[in-house]
Amino acid sequence: MKKVLVLSLAALLSVFLFACSGKKEAKIIKLGYSQGDTTVLYKGLAEFAKLVKERSKGSLEVQVFTSLQLGNDEDVIEQAIQGAPVALLTDAARMSNYVKDMGILMMGFFADNYDECLAVTESKSFAGWEEELVKNGIRVLTFNLYDGPRDFYLNKPVNSPSDLKGQRVRTIGSAVCTESVRAMGATPIAMPWGESYNALQSGAIEGVEAQATATYPAKLYEVTKYIVKTDHFQLLNGIIISEKFYQTLTPEEQKILVDAAKEAGAKNARAVEAAGADLEAQMEKAGITIIRPDRAPYKALVESAYKKLGYDKLRAQIYAEIGKK
Repeated sequence: MKKVLVLSLAALLSVFLFACSGKKEAKIIKLGYSQGDTTVLYKGLAEFAKLVKERSKGSLEVQVFTSLQLGNDEDVIEQAIQGAPVALLTDAARMSNYVKDMGILMMGFFADNYDECLAVTESKSFAGWEEELVKNGIRVLTFNLYDGPRDFYLNKPVNSPSDLKGQRVRTIGSAVCTESVRAMGATPIAMPWGESYNALQSGAIEGVEAQATATYPAKLYEVTKYIVKTDHFQLLNGIIISEKFYQTLTPEEQKILVDAAKEAGAKNARAVEAAGADLEAQMEKAGITIIRPDRAPYKALVESAYKKLGYDKLRAQIYAEIGKK
């Protein structure tokens, strides 16, 4: 009887000690991503989530939600501003709604490649933009992710800007994108990315402007005939999070998030660079025709968009900061 009593007390003590061990539930961050889980960029987000969980020893957990499961980007940004534990993979065009100057990263022909974009993120101007975003309730963890150059995917051959006239082309619903596309001759149509396939199939739009790493997984080569290689936008992306939620984390947890985001982003950007040409080759094999036009006429036309949006002087300032002529 005494033995049974001792064993029972020992079991109760074990339960008590486990309950008082101080083990806490993980702080969960829901990360929104507009595309699916078959993209190259998704792999970078998955790596970010893995690093955070490992380095925080389970105290932090990033859950990636694809295909607008958390709502469209604007909805998620608003949730973040209100303090929800959410994050988002987004671009400079959408951030321009909060800090106008940041939109220049998505102006037509602003940068020629990823490394030029990366140099901007390390500039004095970019540091100022980050501070302004914090005032708006948005914290940038990193802005070094990349999804490649954007081109036109169309059903009619385009060899010059005049051939784009009247063609309704889906683009990001931000002035930097719509005005750049309009300046090049097309009629910009803002719609969710997920609606592009059906819109092309039904004839609601004549084309999209997008990157190979998004168009291939979305199978847009099935409903378009031509890729017009203008490389007019360099799609730099960042991971942003609620500033209010960020401030609830310990300094150690904050560092883990930032370091993991930067590390995963830098590695993934190079993977995206390597994948672009291969994906275009696969689409060409599937029947799409690639047109490589003279980019100079398109670039010249976009100058009007810089002046209209007031970005011409800012461009000169940033080029001076990064040493670009």
